[in-house]
Amino acid sequence: MEINFALVILTTMLKQTLEEGRKLADAALERLLPPAERRPSSIHSAMRHSVFAGGKRIRPILCMEAGRVVSGNLPSGIEEVGAALEMLHTYSLIHDDLPALDNDDLRRGRPTCHKVFGEAVAILAGDALQTRAYEVLANLQCSPEARVKVIAEIAKATGTVNGMIGGQVVDLEAERLNPDAETLEYIHRSKTAALITASLVSGGIYGGANAEQVGGLRDFGQAIGLAFQIVDDILDVTKSSEQLGKTAGKDIASEKATYPALFGLDESRNKAATLLGSANRALESFGPKANVLKDLGRFLIEREN
Repeated sequence: MEINFALVILTTMLKQTLEEGRKLADAALERLLPPAERRPSSIHSAMRHSVFAGGKRIRPILCMEAGRVVSGNLPSGIEEVGAALEMLHTYSLIHDDLPALDNDDLRRGRPTCHKVFGEAVAILAGDALQTRAYEVLANLQCSPEARVKVIAEIAKATGTVNGMIGGQVVDLEAERLNPDAETLEYIHRSKTAALITASLVSGGIYGGANAEQVGGLRDFGQAIGLAFQIVDDILDVTKSSEQLGKTAGKDIASEKATYPALFGLDESRNKAATLLGSANRALESFGPKANVLKDLGRFLIEREN
């Protein structure tokens, strides 16, 4: 049996990137979040319950690798940008799971925040993660100009105009309405791709990216972010709750706007593959330095959960 050694090496390198990135992000989160014992302990315990529930740390890793691509090395302190991004992502998950929104009992294989701590504390835990994230961003170890650009980039990505909150609102409003392709793409680009894009762009800015480099990272993020959510839609209908670590089939039950519902599984897979090609082309100006980012993009499309 012939073994493709290049693929074996590539897979090992990618696993190392993911593991090292996760450890850096987790260490920063451990340092930056208040300890569970600190008063009021209920809110700090709730924040940590959701943050340390075993996430892949994709957004921090993309942020750190974007900084590495631009500067040639991992910029000192960039893991704090990644930690802030993970806080914002986790806040959105806590709120998404609430009964008023997606009403889910399982997240990352664990009971959701409101099932453990109650709705009131869960809402406040999400709020607290958001405010702590911006406190961390305000104290980044970079130039004042870069710090302001990073904060502005991330704030826009989590806001209502083409951002995460706006995408969530349109997603709620589109339930059971059979939205068209344009509305579906708006939801996915805003709700999911915007924060993924901001992770890459903010990492690049922190690393000293020029306008052309920021543009390449932005195009990569927009393409890979949309593909990521398309794959999420596919996994929701092809995998079990145990495999996903969250309740499978929720999109169908809620009659949500998804790519498989509108285009079918085969065309959805083709769209994700096409977007991966577009994402890779956006990084051509970086040359071989961008290979790790390209590998991460492929991992996000080929993942099983």
